[in-house]
Amino acid sequence: MSDIIRRDPRAEWIMRNRLHPLHEQYASQEEGGEVRGPSGLIRKFPHKVGFIGPNGIKRIDRLKGNATAPKGKRSAAAQEVQLPLHKVDSPDYYIMVVADMVGGRLTGHDKDILGLAHKLIAEQGGNGAVVAVCFGEVKEEHFDTAGVDRVLHIEGEAFEGYAPEARVQALAKVEAQYTVKHWLFPDSIHGGCDLASRLAARLGERPATQAWQVNAEQTVSRGASASLDITRQTPKILMLLEECADAIDETRHEATPMSLDDVSVAAATIKDKGLMAVDPNAIPMAEAEFILSAGNGIHNWDQFHEAAQVLGATEGASRVAVDDGFMPRSRQVGATGTWVTARVYVAVGISGAIQHMQGIGQVDKVVAINTDAGCDMVKRAALSVIGDSEEILAELMKLVAEHKQTSLSDQAEENSNAA
Repeated sequence: MSDIIRRDPRAEWIMRNRLHPLHEQYASQEEGGEVRGPSGLIRKFPHKVGFIGPNGIKRIDRLKGNATAPKGKRSAAAQEVQLPLHKVDSPDYYIMVVADMVGGRLTGHDKDILGLAHKLIAEQGGNGAVVAVCFGEVKEEHFDTAGVDRVLHIEGEAFEGYAPEARVQALAKVEAQYTVKHWLFPDSIHGGCDLASRLAARLGERPATQAWQVNAEQTVSRGASASLDITRQTPKILMLLEECADAIDETRHEATPMSLDDVSVAAATIKDKGLMAVDPNAIPMAEAEFILSAGNGIHNWDQFHEAAQVLGATEGASRVAVDDGFMPRSRQVGATGTWVTARVYVAVGISGAIQHMQGIGQVDKVVAINTDAGCDMVKRAALSVIGDSEEILAELMKLVAEHKQTSLSDQAEENSNAA
């Protein structure tokens, strides 16, 4: 009798197909989580619960116990999965991440820096904790999965809006109260550079700017308009570029609140009088934070321009709208037009050609208004409204007008009470 092990192609196919009704039965019969591949070699079975991945972390089969779940639907078992808890008791030192918190939430840039903070702790050793320092209103609900061990929320009217003097005074008090090994700031247009420079001057430190490769020993920064790299010893204060490290996604953290004993600050000489009114269309699309973009589904162009004005949005367009002559070429969004990085991108009547989807790849939130619930733009969107664009834009302008009227009434009431 031959000792050759014969393959079972059907069994191999079932093992590879986690949605097959017999998948669990065949998987449970494999000893040690091993399967035999098409070449006859034994392979590890990565979907078996308890399998250790290449990074040493246990893999999770999110379809376990629900093999018949429809494709694209999250099972109840998947929603109950808890990431392993990273806990830090009685830290010896802290790494302070002063996040931009645009709109009260962590940005992708902030999350990259939180990942770098944990990388520095792993390289330097010791019992360190990562602290997210926040000012003003905070709406973030997922500090735990972003890698935050502690949250230091400094509140008060003095810290609202553009208040660099008050914030630097508070950060100096944080330096005096806690053992801080590093201060990490986003090198961004949202105030991180300004605040980091002021803190460095207050503490007498020489910061690193435009840093993009950082470890415990040395830092590589961009110089001469990003034409050369500058290497130096890693300082205490760093202003970091995006993608300086990988964001945390395999652990959850305590996000325990911290407090500052004294939040009193001296009177500021800089007063925030709000944002200056500018024409949204005067802002380059590559730098615009709020874009209302039109596609082939727009038929009332006068209404579209009015909606953009009411919303205070920069106008954009798909290639079809530009080719048809409704919008100038400078307003085209996509791989053959302008790549945008807006915080909010409202796509009206745009189905989502591949070139257009590439151009909005770095957009934070996409809102789709379309009549086709199955188009690619709706699939990409964080919020979708299915219906006639003309009716939806009309209702949207009505809601904005009501909101502005309510805000003016509240402001007038506050002024009268103050008087």
